[in-house]
Amino acid sequence: MIITLKTGTTDKQVEELVNNIKEKGFGVHLSKGENLTIIGLLGDTSGIETEQFEVYPIVDKVKRISAPYKMASRAFHPEDSVIKVGDVTFGGNGMIPVIAGPCSVETEEQVVSIARDVKAAGAKLLRGGAFKPRTSPYSFQGLGEKGLQFLVTAKKETGLPIVTELMDIRQLKYFDDVDVIQIGARNMQNFDLLKEMGKVGKPILLKRGMAASVKEFLMSAEYIMASGNENVILCERGVRTFDNYTRNCLDVSIVPYLHKISHLPIIIDPSHACGLRWMVGDLAKSAVAVNADGLIIEVHNNPEKALCDGEQSLHPTEFADLMKVLPKIAEINGRSM
Repeated sequence: MIITLKTGTTDKQVEELVNNIKEKGFGVHLSKGENLTIIGLLGDTSGIETEQFEVYPIVDKVKRISAPYKMASRAFHPEDSVIKVGDVTFGGNGMIPVIAGPCSVETEEQVVSIARDVKAAGAKLLRGGAFKPRTSPYSFQGLGEKGLQFLVTAKKETGLPIVTELMDIRQLKYFDDVDVIQIGARNMQNFDLLKEMGKVGKPILLKRGMAASVKEFLMSAEYIMASGNENVILCERGVRTFDNYTRNCLDVSIVPYLHKISHLPIIIDPSHACGLRWMVGDLAKSAVAVNADGLIIEVHNNPEKALCDGEQSLHPTEFADLMKVLPKIAEINGRSM
């Protein structure tokens, strides 16, 4: 249930109404825009009538929300959420930041070199896996804490904020210098982990599960937000279909759809979507064309010898060439890279 307040309502009046709602046993989400103030009721409102709130002089209208996700819904938060990471912003109609770097951190020299290259090409954040979830237990699992130390070195060298994946809450003690915590596709419905992400004071990049519906995707975001952290960046990385000509099938239609029903920023991962280096550029262009709020792209200085996902990683020169084209597409939508 959402309560829309009349223009000119004072902060004191809002506070009084919020207190009355809390006394009834509901949680409250307050959204204040330039011209609109909305109070969202959190909890089971099925047993309460809208008339109980319509009698307040400051209330304009009361509406029930059928969607199970509340805080992630645009009904609760009509304006786009803008997530800040240092000087970079995700969401709104401005910048489309690019996150770039290797799938996995291999050496300090490797990640620092790639960080310098992607920054020179226009990337705003550095990605790199220190803890790697792999399908096979015999595959390279990442360098762990040492990999995070190498990422921090690259951050000091280039100034690029770090985006890296957290697989287990026990790893969080190593993440002090990480700027954005990524929750991967395999952990999208690890609800205990999502609840813990609600307690950290960092933006969360939440990847869509490989077989997750949009509703399930947003409900996972809801877990994080309902636990106290509203700084969630959604990431589409492709879903599994009946075909296997690519690693996954990139669902670009999710971008305009989520923009309609949710206020959260949505970025695209073209690398994991296709799994093929020669496709990454075209998928990145399509993502910018449909108004995605960012990209996360894998870049490796020697893809043929990469320890993880080299077949889908761009060489720095390929990434630099792509970054010359993307701003032209973004400009069509009135945005910048």
